[in-house]
Amino acid sequence: MNNDSKIKQIVKEKYSEIALQSKETNAASCCGATSACCGDDPDSYRGYNIMADDYSKLEGYNPDADLGLGCGLPTEFAKIKEGDTVIDLGSGAGNDAFVARKFVGESGKVIGVDFTEAMIARARDNAEKLGLNNVEFRQGDIEDLPVTANKADVVVSNCVLNLVPNKHKVFSEVFRVLKPGGHFSISDIVLEGELPARWKEVAELYAGCVSGAIQKKEYLGIIEEAGFTKITLQKDKIIVIPDDILAKYLSADEIAEYKKGTTRITSITVYAEKEAKDDRNCCEPGSGCC
Repeated sequence: MNNDSKIKQIVKEKYSEIALQSKETNAASCCGATSACCGDDPDSYRGYNIMADDYSKLEGYNPDADLGLGCGLPTEFAKIKEGDTVIDLGSGAGNDAFVARKFVGESGKVIGVDFTEAMIARARDNAEKLGLNNVEFRQGDIEDLPVTANKADVVVSNCVLNLVPNKHKVFSEVFRVLKPGGHFSISDIVLEGELPARWKEVAELYAGCVSGAIQKKEYLGIIEEAGFTKITLQKDKIIVIPDDILAKYLSADEIAEYKKGTTRITSITVYAEKEAKDDRNCCEPGSGCC
């Protein structure tokens, strides 16, 4: 098993566990990772979430679908219109998909794609309870989306791409599935400066959205390389990790050094467009032509 496969397996196992947990348990941890990532006592973090923003005031919000796993509000910025087709990458229990459904209305469609069987099952159960017939959830790898080319008007994603080893491939897939003239709004975790080496060696922190993050400049460069235009930062906020969590992985001296340094863990929401004319003639998933 190569390193990318190992990372995917770690993520799949962790998020299968998370799918069976409550929002309160997930919110007590680092980007939804289990308590091994961010402390053994969930009650010590109850009352705030390190990464996630508050969805509760958005139309279409469904508490049963909110596992506290995000790091932004991409659907709020995504310029979704009635009748649009929206794809949600890493759709989890359906939180962003159900908010997007409120925007697209009866005439639109929302497709959620997630890697984890348990998440898909939970999302489908939530959709059934809500009686929504134009929201569907597909199991698949967002590096090879189970969606035909030129399908979506809008792509959204919330704190997912940092978990994926091949970010170039993901953005290439986003480009492929968007219609010419379509756009995306994606929230994700990025870095400014280098993380302590020890963090990168901890698998738990990869599933917790920290050690899988890349430099902000590199992240934006990948988007540009994929062919997108009008790249815009819609939101940019610094993530402050509590000392209790830092102490799990760093000594007191290392924590002091980290805090004095220039390294920042940041949540960004990025908007970009696929130009109305697409000369690449992208074809179907798995064909390799794009």
